[in-house]
Amino acid sequence: MSKLNINPIKEPNKIINYWKKEKFAVACIVIFGLTYNISMVLGPIYQGKLIDSVVNGNTNSLLKNGAVFIAIIAMIQFFRYFKRFYIRRFANSTSATMRLMIYNNIMHETQENLDKENVGNLMTRAISDVDLCVEGMRKFTTEVFDTGVMMVSYFISMLVYDVKITILSIIFIPAAMILAEKLKTIIYKYSIEYRNKSSEVADITYSTIESAMLFRINGMEAHNRVKYSNELEDLQDKSIKAYLLENSMHPIYNAIAMLGVVTVIYMGGNKVVNGIWTVGTFSAYITMFGDLAIKASKAAKLFNSVQKSQVSWKRIKPFLTEYNGKDTTFFTTDKKTSLAVDNLSFSYPRTSTNAIEKITFDGVQGEIIGVTGPIASGKSTLGISFLGLYNYEGSIKINGKELRDYSDYERSEMISYLSHKPQLLSDTIYNNITMGNRKDIAEVLKHVCFDADLKVMPQGYNTLVGNSGIRLSGGQQGRIALARTLLNKNKIIILDDPFSAVDMKTEEKIIDNLRENYKESLIILISHRLTAFNKINKILFLHNDKTIDFGTHDELMNNSVLYKEIYNLQCAVGDEDEKQ
Repeated sequence: MSKLNINPIKEPNKIINYWKKEKFAVACIVIFGLTYNISMVLGPIYQGKLIDSVVNGNTNSLLKNGAVFIAIIAMIQFFRYFKRFYIRRFANSTSATMRLMIYNNIMHETQENLDKENVGNLMTRAISDVDLCVEGMRKFTTEVFDTGVMMVSYFISMLVYDVKITILSIIFIPAAMILAEKLKTIIYKYSIEYRNKSSEVADITYSTIESAMLFRINGMEAHNRVKYSNELEDLQDKSIKAYLLENSMHPIYNAIAMLGVVTVIYMGGNKVVNGIWTVGTFSAYITMFGDLAIKASKAAKLFNSVQKSQVSWKRIKPFLTEYNGKDTTFFTTDKKTSLAVDNLSFSYPRTSTNAIEKITFDGVQGEIIGVTGPIASGKSTLGISFLGLYNYEGSIKINGKELRDYSDYERSEMISYLSHKPQLLSDTIYNNITMGNRKDIAEVLKHVCFDADLKVMPQGYNTLVGNSGIRLSGGQQGRIALARTLLNKNKIIILDDPFSAVDMKTEEKIIDNLRENYKESLIILISHRLTAFNKINKILFLHNDKTIDFGTHDELMNNSVLYKEIYNLQCAVGDEDEKQ
């Protein structure tokens, strides 16, 4: 069995393209679907002949018709198997392709747009909405043949038997379909309410799990439990409304469509009594009518299922944009990496004031540039501005090219970033550092002074860190995240407060390791601790009034009163700690 063909598609927001992508599977569905559903007519016909053979007591005819009947049933099931196989294959491939396109969109969406979404909404669209949409496509593809083709086959066959009985008996079938059409607006409304509520509950669930310890410490568990229960009850009510009409109406559709059986029994029975039809013919006809009526009721239900699937399609459609692949033409150069920042200003979306203003400095490969300043002076914001996730004013040039002109892939290959909040996966130390790549991490663990910690861990690299690193100390969490940032030795490395949870001696060691082993990189070190800043090349000091001082440690000690004051105070505190 060949593997699924999971590749990007052009114009993923057009639903017809998913059928075009699976040309072979769709062709097989058409061939086996037509063959299966057309041949289904032979079952009742030969069943009738078999009954007539029994009634007439003709053994030879009984054996012959029995063998043909068994062969027909076997053939029908053979075609049915392959039809179902390719429909399921189509559904699986379509589901995988839709998720590929949605995940790609999320990965390449601007940070500003992602900030507008909540996690629960994204999770619901990427998982359950895709499932519901694809299930609707599968049902539609299935019922086009199992309902549409089969109904036509039965209808034509019934006309061959008797036109009058057929016309009179099926007049109730359109009534079932009209009723389904009338209910679609109500079902659509309830389905939208249910999908939106499902997104809300998913977001609440994610937030509850992520902040479980915070809620427990602050005694909010009972309050959250009541709130969560109320949300679940509301979700349940909306779920019942969304599914009740769709599922409860099916027996009613079936009953309406089957009303014509009275006509079949009366008029068909008279034909048997008058010797026009045999018992087998009557049996074949009433079986066809029963199957036709049941299929008609399924068609009515299908209208409702498709309507519900359209809700999910409209929810995921905005995320189905053209595939954004890696730009493999990423440049390489033997020149030293250079960074030139000129008149840089930055503000977060939906804010009216700049977090940083008119910042100018430069740096080259092999340097460590320290960034510091008072609380809320814009240190972390400056680090974020170098990622290209948000728009900025002024200029940030790397090797003479504006940052915004690089592709996302180029930036990811060139810049690595460590947030001031270490983010760890609930996985092993090795996987947290390599992020799925097979690389040796022994060297980088030495650079962040984690090799000694590792020796006392029985599982070594395979030690599980727990959810968000809960099984490790704060210092260990920070150093694993730092190791991940340093692993690839990118041209520009941005470290936001990486030493907040380590002692000063460890901090000095790590800085020495950075100077010795990362000479091919330009490191921007954001920190509120200045005791080791006398070992780095340049320092950018941000003031709360958005002015800056830039220069070497000695220059700032002579020219910046506030820098000198903070540095001397921290060094004095450090000396006291060492004496104790």
